Amino acid sequence: MSDANENNGFIRRFLDMPNDSVVKTVTVAVALCLVASMVVSAAAVSLRPVQEANKLRDKQTNVLEVAGVYDPNVPVAEAFESMEPHVLDLATGEFTDEFDIKTFDQLATSNDPAIVRALDEDPAGLGGHMQAFRMIYILRADDGSIDKVILPIEGYGLWSTLYGFIALEENGNDIYGLQFYQHGETPGLGAEVDNPRWKALWNGKKLRDEDGTLQITVAKSAPAAGRDYYIDALAGATLTSRGVDNLVRFWMGEDGYGPFLERLKAGEI
Repeated sequence: MSDANENNGFIRRFLDMPNDSVVKTVTVAVALCLVASMVVSAAAVSLRPVQEANKLRDKQTNVLEVAGVYDPNVPVAEAFESMEPHVLDLATGEFTDEFDIKTFDQLATSNDPAIVRALDEDPAGLGGHMQAFRMIYILRADDGSIDKVILPIEGYGLWSTLYGFIALEENGNDIYGLQFYQHGETPGLGAEVDNPRWKALWNGKKLRDEDGTLQITVAKSAPAAGRDYYIDALAGATLTSRGVDNLVRFWMGEDGYGPFLERLKAGEI
C-alpha cells in the first residue's frame, strides 16, 4: 500500500510541475520518442511481407514488360507463369540445379563468398566481383521453342548502380528490349534511361556482327560497324550513357553471358 501511495505521489508531483519545466519537458519528449519508435518498429515488421510481395511483383512486371508480354488486365503472378526460370552458371553457360529456383535470391547471393568470383577487369563497376550464378528467364512459343531470353544486368552509372533486364530473341543476338527497374540517376538527365522513347531504340539492334565480334554501342555517333549496333547516347548524360554502354557490353561479353549465348546460338539450350 505504501508503494502505491508513493507512486501516486510521484505522479501527482510530476503532473503538478509547470509545463515549461525542464524535467517535465524532457520526460514527455523521451516518452513520446519511445512510443513512436515502438509504433514505427511494429509497423515495419508487420509491413515487411507486403513490401517483399510488392518488390517481387515489381520485378516480375519488369520482366514481362521487357519481354513484351505485359498486360495490365492480367494479374502479374498469373502472367509470370509463362516465364521459365533457370539458375545459370556463367562460367559454363549451362543451367545448374545447385540452387532452389523458388528461394534463389540474386541480390542476397552477391554477398556470398562461396558463389562470388573476382574480376580481373571491372568495366561495369561491380566492385571487382560478381555472382557466378544468375537467375534468367526463358519465354517459349506455343510450339515449345524459345521465343525470348530475359537476362538480368547491372552496372554503375553516374550516381548509382543500375539494375535491369535485357530481352534477346531466340538467336541470342537480336535485342528485343532493355529496361531498368532500379537506379538513382539524375532526374531529367541520366534518369532518361526510363524514357519509353529511348528504351524503344534498343528494339531490333544486334549484339554481334557476322564475325561474332561484340559491337553493340551506346554513343553519340554510330560506330564503324553500322547503325544496327548503335543506340544514341542520352543527351546531357554522358557518364550515365557510358555506364550503360559498359554494363551491356560486359554482360553480353565473355565474362558475362557470352558462354550461354554461344550455346543458345548453337541450339544447345
